[in-house]
Amino acid sequence: MELELRRGVIVLAVLSQLDTFRYGYELRQALAEQGMAIEEGTLYPLLRRLENQGALISDWRTDGGSPRRYYTLSDDGRAQYARLARSWRELTATMDKLLEGEL
Repeated sequence: MELELRRGVIVLAVLSQLDTFRYGYELRQALAEQGMAIEEGTLYPLLRRLENQGALISDWRTDGGSPRRYYTLSDDGRAQYARLARSWRELTATMDKLLEGEL
């Protein structure tokens, strides 16, 4: 059950960190440092799916090293992120009320 809860917030967590261009490993580290560890096998397919859906744009860069694909929010992705963040806040407010009577 905890996995199901977590799966539902991974998209929002990823979108929250892509206001500027980041490559996959950098994004993964940033999320882990903030308590949201994501496996590579989950993150990279999610990034590709979000890009295919138009939420992200990507750019290949070498910057003197090996090529890396950098991702950031598209305009549509920014709008989606705003909607998801609003929904998340409403849901957590509701859940906080429900959980006040915890056993």
